[in-house]
Amino acid sequence: MEQFRPRLSEAAAQMSVGLSEQQQSQLLEYLALFDRWNSAYNLSAIRDPEQMLERHLIDSLSVVNFCGEGPLIDVGSGGGLPGIPLAIMHPQRPITLLDSNGKKTRFLFQVASTLPLPNVTVVNERVESFIPEQPFAGVVSRAFASIDDMVAGSEHMLAPGGRFYAMKGKLPEDELSALPKGIKVEQVHRLTVPGCDAERHLIQLCRAQ
Repeated sequence: MEQFRPRLSEAAAQMSVGLSEQQQSQLLEYLALFDRWNSAYNLSAIRDPEQMLERHLIDSLSVVNFCGEGPLIDVGSGGGLPGIPLAIMHPQRPITLLDSNGKKTRFLFQVASTLPLPNVTVVNERVESFIPEQPFAGVVSRAFASIDDMVAGSEHMLAPGGRFYAMKGKLPEDELSALPKGIKVEQVHRLTVPGCDAERHLIQLCRAQ
């Protein structure tokens, strides 16, 4: 995957994401593992490593500067997006990757031990069933069905004053109008993802005071 280092570095610079040499190497090693495990574990419908770089890795890096501070949980993490890139970029930040699919969590364990990422915890449970010892400052999701489902399923994990971060394509006006009572949109970040012509947004939500 070394052939992608210049593209990764250039895209990160365009998004004002500072990448060390070690972080670049870890991201490319993660991409190599993702590619190797993908056919057996069905992590993604995308099979081309260059497309994985653009549509998974660089897309996940686009939210690095917007996901607050403190312990974070990636719900429905799948192949570790955006949780693994966030953990690589914030090595001191505790990040939990939650998914109900056993194959995918086995892959996530492999990534966390190979890279290694001591700040990552992997949990194989359904979102509604997982009761954390301590609530999280942030809940992030990239591939959850709807914002309403994300909030309903994971609000019990959110600390007082915490934030939800929902990665979306086009701004989902219908989903935002159907938010549960007591939850409000705090901020909408329109993301610029190098190499991606489609609209990308990060929707930041909090509890209404």
